[in-house]
Amino acid sequence: MWQDPIVKETRELREEYAEKFNHDPDAIFEDILKRQSQTEKRLVSLPPRKPLFKPKAA
Repeated sequence: MWQDPIVKETRELREEYAEKFNHDPDAIFEDILKRQSQTEKRLVSLPPRKPLFKPKAA
């Protein structure tokens, strides 16, 4: 079966990153939040959109 080399590399990097935190999702999330707060890059923040229709009350 053919494997996409980009997907393979991405999965390997994800596994390597998860191993740093013993695959603990809480620790990974904390690291992401920490790294996000330390960046000087502008993060995308979109304004809320108005719904296209109002759902009918039950």
